[in-house]
Amino acid sequence: MLVFNDGIVAQADPFGLSAPILHAQLAWLMHPQELAEHLSALTTDLWHLQLHSFRRACGLPSPDPIRPHADDPRFTDPVWTEAPTWDLVKEWYLALTHHMQDMLYVTPGLSGKERRRAAFWWRKWLNAVAPTNYPLTNPIALRRLAETRGESLWQGLQNMLEDLGAGTVRMTDPDHFKVGGNLATTPGAVVFRNHLLEVIHYAPTRPQVHAEPVVIVTPWINKFYVLDLTPKKSMVRFLLDQGLDVFITSWKNPDESMRGTRFDDYICDGVDAIVRVARDFTAAERVHAAGYCIGGTALAIYMAWAARHYAEDAIPVRDWTLFTTLVDFHKPGDIEVFIDEGSIAHLSAQMARKGYLDGRDMAASFRLLRSNSLVWHYVVHGWLYGESPAPFDVLFWNMDTTRMPQAMHSWYLRELYLHNRLIEPGALNVAGETIDLHAIRQPLYAVAAEDDHIAPWQQTFRTVHHIAAEKRFVLSSSGHILGIVNPPARPPKRRYWADTAHRADKPLQWRDRTEAQAGSWWEDWMQWLKPRAGELVDARPASDERYPSLGDAPGSYVLEA
Repeated sequence: MLVFNDGIVAQADPFGLSAPILHAQLAWLMHPQELAEHLSALTTDLWHLQLHSFRRACGLPSPDPIRPHADDPRFTDPVWTEAPTWDLVKEWYLALTHHMQDMLYVTPGLSGKERRRAAFWWRKWLNAVAPTNYPLTNPIALRRLAETRGESLWQGLQNMLEDLGAGTVRMTDPDHFKVGGNLATTPGAVVFRNHLLEVIHYAPTRPQVHAEPVVIVTPWINKFYVLDLTPKKSMVRFLLDQGLDVFITSWKNPDESMRGTRFDDYICDGVDAIVRVARDFTAAERVHAAGYCIGGTALAIYMAWAARHYAEDAIPVRDWTLFTTLVDFHKPGDIEVFIDEGSIAHLSAQMARKGYLDGRDMAASFRLLRSNSLVWHYVVHGWLYGESPAPFDVLFWNMDTTRMPQAMHSWYLRELYLHNRLIEPGALNVAGETIDLHAIRQPLYAVAAEDDHIAPWQQTFRTVHHIAAEKRFVLSSSGHILGIVNPPARPPKRRYWADTAHRADKPLQWRDRTEAQAGSWWEDWMQWLKPRAGELVDARPASDERYPSLGDAPGSYVLEA
């Protein structure tokens, strides 16, 4: 009976939207004293709000008793403060929203995870019903309607219909960019291809390069060219201009035929394959590996695998770099609301039918994590204001989704996110080797992003607790993408913290003792990496007789829809 009931609940509410909120409501009813204290605080604030409402209705000045959070841009237009009617709409919405959220975060009798899940789903609903999202309760939309004599309404309707046809709320103009045309334009050649990836080797930009190459393992969630957008933003081009020899992974976009592709395959036929190609092409004994997001997690697993698979003096990687990478999934951020037995069982059943997880489903989940900035902002500006989506290369890349093979993704969600087994010595067997992160001895350069909601920086910092080798940790301002796609600029646009990290360090203590620096961490990385990359040698062509070009960069796999 219990199994039957669990199955019914999993089908009706696979991602646990209702259960945490219901549990929170019951918890408050079972703690009447705490409920009374919070209701008393709410009553006090509502009394101040009523007084504020009375003064504004009488035309008297009155400072807002409740202000939007500093990172909430929805009410920045002066009309929300200067016009009494709209000020009151804003204030009553904020009062109820803030109190509900605060109460959910301190719900007695619930675990921290369940409180966070309840608060997350309730916040999604509160964001959805915000007055800014509807034409009759958004004064800016009404003003534009009058100023354009209805044109904004007509254009907004066209935008809505186009979004519905596209199956998503578009964040940018999809016709403005072309991969290989005005994105991913750094010259190079595909020098290796198998069922899982293409290896791209880039043409040098300097007559001499460091002898040992850089190998970049990109995430197979989205496509590799986030590191080769426009020339000014391209990390690949920056590395080439620094005199480094660069190889990068471009993963195949899986279809139903790849349902059985495992994480093991991504290690052996992916990471190990590109390392082998780069060493053979350059005749270097070792490479310098870098991994981004899930590519970084794969690189960490590969390093632990290599520590068992190769003799100690034959490990093919001299040092490694991680960009916004989780190896410890204890608190993976807001994404944990999607991670439990029921949700993973639901996703696994979906993938079993198709053989893969559709990239649009994953993109929708990530957008939901920041629904105000990644969903409602574009609904308001596109549908209510009638604005056409502006061209933005990062957002175009974000919309260029990929699929996940069933076997790989089920293992990844269950073993890493749900059970957090990567940090347990000997708990995982990957490609025939029992792995242990503590066995890795190669120096590590780890980069996190201050506002990252996909790989929260304090959680990525925990990587240093599980690696015994020398470690340098870097915290960059901005988020999961712009914290990494962070080229040097004059004057500097961002800042970063960089220092040695020890296994006993705690993240906030590390940041407090580390001095912030203006600029791009790319320059700090070069100071760390280039002295390790060997002597200068004559630059190698993008392809040669042993590794002839199978096609110009960016290759064919990246173009697969």
